[in-house]
Amino acid sequence: MAARTNLDMDVLRTFVTGFELGSFARAAERLGRSQSAVSTQLRKLEEQVGQPLVQKAGRGLALTAAGESMLGYAKRLLELNDEAVDRLRGTELEGWARLGLAQDFAESWLPAVLKRFSRAYPRVRIEVQVGLGAQLIEKALKDELDVALVWGDGGGAPHAQRVADVPIRWIGPPDWPGLAGLGREPVPLAAFAPPCTFRSAAVSALDARGLPWRLVFTSPSLSGLWAAAEGGLGITARTAVGLPKTLSVLDPAATGLPPLPNAALTLHQAEAELSPAVARLTDILLETIGAHVA
Repeated sequence: MAARTNLDMDVLRTFVTGFELGSFARAAERLGRSQSAVSTQLRKLEEQVGQPLVQKAGRGLALTAAGESMLGYAKRLLELNDEAVDRLRGTELEGWARLGLAQDFAESWLPAVLKRFSRAYPRVRIEVQVGLGAQLIEKALKDELDVALVWGDGGGAPHAQRVADVPIRWIGPPDWPGLAGLGREPVPLAAFAPPCTFRSAAVSALDARGLPWRLVFTSPSLSGLWAAAEGGLGITARTAVGLPKTLSVLDPAATGLPPLPNAALTLHQAEAELSPAVARLTDILLETIGAHVA
C-alpha cells in the first residue's frame, strides 16, 4: 500500500493567508517570513498535491481550479486544527466574557468568532452587545463590557488599542450616476447621527471640495443606511465590511466624489489585564480581523 501524503499545516496556513490578504508578500509580512520562504512553501504544497494551484493573472496570481478546491479544504483543515488546539488547551477555561461590537461585524465576522470560541471553550458564557461606538465605549469604561470593538481612534480612552486602519468608501447602488447625474442638486447623504466617524469623514471631504450636500436619511441602524442607499434615497460612507451584494463601492474617479480617509478600528478594554476567558475571546476576534482586513 502506497504511503499517504500528510499535508503540512504550516504550509496550508501560508497558502490560505496569502489569498485572504490578496498577496503572498502580505502573507510573508503577516507570518514573519521572507517572500522566498513563502514561495518555497507554495511550491511544496503544489508538489504534495501534484498539481499547480496558482497561475499568473496580470501582475498578480489567481487560483487554478485545483487551487480553488485546495483553498476550501485548507480552510476546513485549519479550522479543525485550531479548534482541537484551542479545546485541549482550554479544557478548564470557564467564566463570563462580555463583548461589544459595532454593527458592521454582527453579520459578517461575529458568527465565525462565536462558533470557534464556543466549540473550544464550552464552559465560558458569552454576552454580546451590538450598538453604536460611543455607547459601547461608555459601557466598557463603566465595566459593563469586558471588551468593545468600535470605529474611531479611541479619543484617548484608557486601555484602548488601535488594531487596524480600514479604508472608508462611498457606498451606493451600482447604477448611481455620480455628480454629473445630480446636476446642481446637492449630494444626498445617508448617515448616522453624530458622533459618527463615517459621517464626519464624508462631510469633511465634501466640504473640503466645496461640494454641497444634504442629509436625506438618518438612522441608528446600519441596516437602515443600507436600505436608504439600496432604495436610491442617497449614498453613504462606510467601510466595505458586511457590504450587501445589492450595493457597490463607488469609485471617486468615476463619480466625481472626493476620496475618503481610513477609519481606525479600536479595541477598548474595561481593564488593563483581561481574564483568561476574555483574553482568549479577544485573541480569536483579532485573528479573525487579521484574516479579513488587509
